[in-house]
Amino acid sequence: MNIAPAASVAHVQTADGVSVMMLRKVLDMQQANAAQLIASLPAAPQAPAPDATLGRSVDTYA
Repeated sequence: MNIAPAASVAHVQTADGVSVMMLRKVLDMQQANAAQLIASLPAAPQAPAPDATLGRSVDTYA
């Protein structure tokens, strides 16, 4: 009786499990890095007041 194929299948299943765990850890790290980058973005500038006169028109007379 040859047990080599059975051992090979067990090894592949173990390797697949390790690969999935490593992939999950890498994805978690990328998610944390992306969240940190998003949190470090500066706040968006405030919109001007609707009744403000500065910047409402452009003088194109030259």
